[in-house]
Amino acid sequence: MTIQETIKHDLKEAMRTRDETRKDALRVILGELARQARKTLNDAETVAILKKLIKSEKELLAARGGGGESDFTRVVEGYLPRQATEEEIEAWIRTHVDFSRYGSKMQAMRDIMQHFGPRADGNMVKGILARF
Repeated sequence: MTIQETIKHDLKEAMRTRDETRKDALRVILGELARQARKTLNDAETVAILKKLIKSEKELLAARGGGGESDFTRVVEGYLPRQATEEEIEAWIRTHVDFSRYGSKMQAMRDIMQHFGPRADGNMVKGILARF
């Protein structure tokens, strides 16, 4: 089952259990997914949209002077794949990346991001590479 299908299924369940917060968040997500050119998205495309929604929600909260997370953010983050930890990324870099192949350490970022995909935050990877 794709993430998009899971969200649709969870919306039905939230409606059945009358979970208004979850239902409202899932409707926003599905609305954003419906605005895409293709109606059926793969998981990578869905994750990219979910990350964009989280980023815009956090920016909105910061602009209002608030901080932290909203209920919306927590619901959306529940559909993202588990994020790789700094330790996991660092261990993978130590065993799989030969820095002599690159002109600078940052050029290895492409290979690292390709391996971890949406599970790794680019800023975190950049910070790890800066420490090498």
